[in-house]
Amino acid sequence: MNVKTVLILLVLALATIFALVCVLLTRGRAPSTCQPQHPEQEDTDDGQSLVFADLTPEEMVQVVRYLQENLGVPLVDASRAFPSDNCIFSVDVQVPAKAEVLRFLDGGGARPAREALAVLYFGNQPDPNITEYVVGPLPTPAYHRDVTVQKYGGRVPYHRRPTLAVEYKQIAGFLRSQVFSTAPSFMHQVIEYNETSLAAMTTAPRGFQSGDRATWFVLFQNVSGFFLHPVGLEVLVDHSSLDISQWVVSRVFYNGQYYRDMVQLESAYVQGRISVEKAWSFAFGMSVNTGMRLFDVRYQGERVVYEISVQEALSVYGSNCPGGMSTRYMDGSFGIGRFTSPLVRGVDCPYSATYMDVYYLAQSQVSRTTKNALCVFEHNLGSPLRRHYSNLQSFYYGGLVNSALIVRSIATLGNYDYVWDFIFYQNGAIEAKVQATGYVSSSFLHGDGLRYGNRVWEHTLGTIHTHSINYKVDLDVGGFVCPELRLVWDLQGKWATFSCLGQQSPAPASLPAARARTGAARPLPLRVGKTWRQQRTATVRTDRTEGSFGRS
Repeated sequence: MNVKTVLILLVLALATIFALVCVLLTRGRAPSTCQPQHPEQEDTDDGQSLVFADLTPEEMVQVVRYLQENLGVPLVDASRAFPSDNCIFSVDVQVPAKAEVLRFLDGGGARPAREALAVLYFGNQPDPNITEYVVGPLPTPAYHRDVTVQKYGGRVPYHRRPTLAVEYKQIAGFLRSQVFSTAPSFMHQVIEYNETSLAAMTTAPRGFQSGDRATWFVLFQNVSGFFLHPVGLEVLVDHSSLDISQWVVSRVFYNGQYYRDMVQLESAYVQGRISVEKAWSFAFGMSVNTGMRLFDVRYQGERVVYEISVQEALSVYGSNCPGGMSTRYMDGSFGIGRFTSPLVRGVDCPYSATYMDVYYLAQSQVSRTTKNALCVFEHNLGSPLRRHYSNLQSFYYGGLVNSALIVRSIATLGNYDYVWDFIFYQNGAIEAKVQATGYVSSSFLHGDGLRYGNRVWEHTLGTIHTHSINYKVDLDVGGFVCPELRLVWDLQGKWATFSCLGQQSPAPASLPAARARTGAARPLPLRVGKTWRQQRTATVRTDRTEGSFGRS
């Protein structure tokens, strides 16, 4: 190897080492980011773009300090100001006049002075007003001039000022402490109000003639997306006085009616002159053994059901394996309510549903909590309750959304998950519904196993089975019927008769027997009428002499 080759290799080695050292030295450095530059740091385009630049935080501080020291009046921080205070509403850059800017940009003229525009509220003056000042030059202000008359042709009256965020808070406090408290029965019983349950939405304009400063506030349920949950109550607050103790409610609107104030609304409610539109009401809970139950179900204020409750979930299996062929699950013995599972928001129930915890004590000396075990929500059924599109003589459309109220819980009992729903429709109908999901119960597939189910895997038999769900329904349509029911058995004739005890008069002659004998093609409906309140009997057919029976 000659000397020339050695030198070339040595140079290449040194270059490689140098490159590696550079990589290692820069490896730990954070990537460069674009940092905002203050005007004094920027020099692109010979500083021409600076004429349009926003104020820096430092410049804003200088403007506020200058105003505090040179206006000769006390200035209160706007976040804490009362209407009767002086405060700074805003500070922004004062963009120079176009002609002046173009002389600088295109004609080589002098750079326009950098100035700020400050808007101030003067409430603590004999003649309260809104004033605008141009403050400059920045970054070290030395002068201010009033440009209000120049811009608006005169002084700006104080009642035209935009509402501060703190004023909204003061109005909210006024409603809580002085307005809603004058209608306690209405607010608690109808609106179900507590100090955090309502959200208010402002409106504009704040009046319809010069000098007005009165705002309608629309009240909503304080939930996510509250804009879609109005409660029907609106209040008109006159907040024109600079003394907030002089603010008043000048009008109230509820459910299509106007009232002088909340006192008049409360009086109308207490005297029963207000119809509260609440289609369904009920009490609900969770039995540790049988699961979800409802009581005192009322439609438009009238009780139609005293109790609807799950009583049992029975599943009977078949298989050619001893475990499957002998299985008869009665899930109430395990505890349908005990195994109610937490509901996943957005999957088990809509994300916007109302979720509630349940508490139970079973196989322990301490109670336990199942979080989010119940949910309540409204569901759009996907088709209109009624609609009509007119294209004869006149053209119009009218329709009504078909929605239902749903109360739901889900119990996980071994392999099965039962989705329990009580559904309340707008037309007064009630539906009790259960859906089964989860996993199938299986046996090992062998021999004649396909007689007892379906193959779900190579050696897995999904076993045949039957679900039987039992509900208790105590109807009170048309009023209270019977204080005590007695079940009378006639085992020879295989009849079981419910008799209502404690009644004074016999059943009317027209009362149908409501019986269906063994082998009837279909069950007969049990009629319910107000004329049958004195006594009622219902006959059921027994399936076995040992006592189980099915209603006819």
